[in-house]
Amino acid sequence: MKIWFDILTPKQYLFFEYFIQKFRKQHKIISTTRRYQQVNGIRKFGTINPVIIGKHGGKNNADKLLASLDRTKLLTKKIEKEKPDLLVSFCSPEGTRVAYGLGIPHIAFSDSPQAKAVMKLSLPYVTKLLTPWIFSKDDFKEFGINSRDIIQYRSIDAGIIIKNYKKKKESKSSKRKTILIRPEESEAAYIKKNSVTKKIIEKIISDFPNEEKIILSRYKGQTEELKRNFNGKIKIISKPVSGQEILSKVDCIIGSGGTMTAEAGLLGIPTISLNAVPNRIEDYLVKNKIVVRSESPNRISREIFQALNDENVMKKRKQKARKLLSSFEDPHQVLLRTIRAL
Repeated sequence: MKIWFDILTPKQYLFFEYFIQKFRKQHKIISTTRRYQQVNGIRKFGTINPVIIGKHGGKNNADKLLASLDRTKLLTKKIEKEKPDLLVSFCSPEGTRVAYGLGIPHIAFSDSPQAKAVMKLSLPYVTKLLTPWIFSKDDFKEFGINSRDIIQYRSIDAGIIIKNYKKKKESKSSKRKTILIRPEESEAAYIKKNSVTKKIIEKIISDFPNEEKIILSRYKGQTEELKRNFNGKIKIISKPVSGQEILSKVDCIIGSGGTMTAEAGLLGIPTISLNAVPNRIEDYLVKNKIVVRSESPNRISREIFQALNDENVMKKRKQKARKLLSSFEDPHQVLLRTIRAL
């Protein structure tokens, strides 16, 4: 069988890498992506090298639409030539349109029913949707997919990414404790003087002068704003990094509720979520006491102090995370069963 994976984000790259490594032993794999710094930069840390077709459209709606239309045309030429038997994507709008137009079955994954535009552009046309059991089938009902075509699996996507981590010996050489801050997606938050994240960073710099403090920035504009506010006071990393590599070196992380927040929590690293984009995965991890949610600079400072100084708390968190991680099923098996049933 020839299987096509369309990969649009760093999270999708890390998630699908696990499946591709398993499938490529018996099947022909085609993988495609788009020109997008966040994805292209992460490829050097992985084992798959998707073909770049088209580009990310940026922030402007008209630019996004034009980039998507151009990419759909380019993908059509590529895929018509390759003739795959199946598309697997994370609800790629362009991949969906091409697969539907060329009559290719499409199995999609999603843990983001809140991404309504993407859902509306993809779910009416997918063959099957695979989603974590945390999400009800009703969460996707408004997007035009029959509930019979939705298959739930008992795992969350960050757990799959961790499962694919290469085993390494712990090699934390520095005696200084390391605090990692992963800001939210929105660049606008840094333009506002009353940004909660800005106040949190200021509090951490003030309360932990002797610890190593790192901000993992996302975009050029965000990096520039961070440098204007904090240059010389905190280390700012703007280039894509290996999540496994950086998480192996930190003692505490303040995240925005996304994939890295979930990964850190499931690895047993003391994790505080700012819940920048409320989502069901973050809710689940907070309820299971894998992640602490707060936007209060004072409470976050107290949580960091406890994480850096109370070894018993650290030990309990790691045990709880390991137990939860071991309870997850392998969605590769779910995907295999779904393919066989097509």
